[in-house]
Amino acid sequence: MTLVLTVVVVALIFEYINGFHDTANSIATVVSTKVLTPRMAIILAAVTNLVGALFGTAVAKTVSSGLVDSAFVTSQTLICALLGGIIWNLITWWFGLPSSSSHALVGGLAGATLATAGGKWSALIWSKAPEAGKHWYEGSGILYKVVVPMVSSPLAGLLLGFLIMSLLYLLISTLNHLCGWLKPHTVGAWFGKLQILSAGGMGFSHGMNDAQKTMGIIALALMTATKAGDLAQIPDWLGFLRVESLGAKNDQIPVWIKATCALVMAAGTAAGGWRIIKTLGHKLVKLQPVHGFAAETAAASVLSLAAVYGMPVSTTHAITTSIMGVGAAKRLNAIKWGVVSRIIWAWVLTIPVTGLLGYLLFKVFGTPVG
Repeated sequence: MTLVLTVVVVALIFEYINGFHDTANSIATVVSTKVLTPRMAIILAAVTNLVGALFGTAVAKTVSSGLVDSAFVTSQTLICALLGGIIWNLITWWFGLPSSSSHALVGGLAGATLATAGGKWSALIWSKAPEAGKHWYEGSGILYKVVVPMVSSPLAGLLLGFLIMSLLYLLISTLNHLCGWLKPHTVGAWFGKLQILSAGGMGFSHGMNDAQKTMGIIALALMTATKAGDLAQIPDWLGFLRVESLGAKNDQIPVWIKATCALVMAAGTAAGGWRIIKTLGHKLVKLQPVHGFAAETAAASVLSLAAVYGMPVSTTHAITTSIMGVGAAKRLNAIKWGVVSRIIWAWVLTIPVTGLLGYLLFKVFGTPVG
C-alpha cells in the first residue's frame, strides 16, 4: 500500500514539473510578442491546461496499457520510470532546453520495465497492427504510438506552420493591395487579439495531451496493485483506489485521477518556466503577433489530432517546429540555427537517456519479476 501511494505522489510531482517545464510551450509566443503579460499568460495557460486535461482519455489508455506488458510492471517500476523522467526534465529545464516530457516518461517507463523483466525485450509492446478495417495509425505499441508520431509530429508542425504563415502573408498582401490602408500596426492589433485565442487553444491541447500521460501512469499503478491484491484490505471509503482493468473500449480513467492530474498540472503551469520561455520566445526566431498566431494554431492542431488517436506526442516538438516553420516562411536566416541544433540534440537524447536512467534506477533499487 505504501509503495502504491508513493507511485501516486511521485507521479503527481512529475505532473507538477511537467506543468512548469512545458509552460513555455503554451505561452512563450504570446509573451514574446507582448500580447499578454507573463502573469496573464500563465493564468490563461493554467486555466486552459486544466480544462483540456479533463477531455478524453485516449492518451492515458495508451500509456497505461499500450506500451509495456503490465505483467512486468510493479510499483517500483513506475517509481523508477517517473524518477528518470523527473531527473531529465530538471536537467533540461536548468539549461533552458525545450525537451519532451512525454518522451522522458515513455523512455523511463520502457527502461524500468525492461529492467523489471530481467532484460526481456518482450516486456515492451513494440507494435500491434490495427484491427481489420482500421487505418495503420490506429495500431498500438511503441512503433505506432511513439516512434511514428515522434517523427511525424515535428514535421507536421514545421509544414503546417510554414503553410499557415505563407497563407497569412498572402492574405495580408492581397488586402493591402486592394485597400491600401492595412498598416503594420493594424495587422499587429488584429492578430494580437487572435493570438489570445490561439494561445488558449494551445493550452487546451497541451492539457488534453500531456496531463493524460500521468493519468495513465497512476491508473496503471492502481490496476497493478489491485490485481496483485495489495489493495484488498483497504477500507471501503478508499475503494475508489481499486482499478480493475484498463484498455477495453468501455473502460474509463477514473474521474478522480483525471481531476487530480489536471489540478496539479495547472498548479505547475502557474509556477512558470522562464528559462524555456526565453529560449522559445526570444532566442529561436523574432516573433510578431501574426507569427505567434500562426505557430500556436499549427501546434494546437497537431496536438489535438494526436490526442484524439491516443498518441502521446511531444508538445515541445510541435510548438518548436511550428515556430521554425513560421520563421522559414519569413526567411530561412530568420531562424537561429545554433539554438535549433541544441534543441534537436536534447530531443535525440531524451528517450535513450531516460530509458537508461529508468533501467539503472530499477537495477539499484528494484526487485525483478519473473
